[in-house]
Amino acid sequence: MLKNLPMYKRKTLVPKENQIKREWLLIDAKEKTLGRLASQIAKILQGKHKPYYTPFLLTGDYVVVINAKYVKLTGKKMLEKIYDKYSGYPGGRKEITLSELLKKNPSKVLYLAVKGMLPKNRLAKRMLNSLKIYPEDKYPHQAQLPKLVEV
Repeated sequence: MLKNLPMYKRKTLVPKENQIKREWLLIDAKEKTLGRLASQIAKILQGKHKPYYTPFLLTGDYVVVINAKYVKLTGKKMLEKIYDKYSGYPGGRKEITLSELLKKNPSKVLYLAVKGMLPKNRLAKRMLNSLKIYPEDKYPHQAQLPKLVEV
């Protein structure tokens, strides 16, 4: 139908909510570089790997990441990278290094890396709800039959 129209009259097809198929994907993070893994996960959560990607719709898939504790880091990031948070009160700034955060909560390192690569809008919160990160290889989503994806 669109092939017969001139280029300036073609319409952009926007998928309806019932046309969007969201799958469950399983990613093993063992011995994967943190940044490269996070950028691939962000791309999947946004739906950029699908032909009907739309920036203002939730077209991405559900992602289950296992073995997040064994993610690989390059350079001196373990000692020099610092995560900080601020409560808004005087003296309310807290800092933690990457090595301390990996010991305390290994899945949060990957979560924060993916969060930083998503768009800064309300849709990003919904995308992050589709991300499930587990430090070991046990996960409770076997019923969804996730497909193993090599990243």
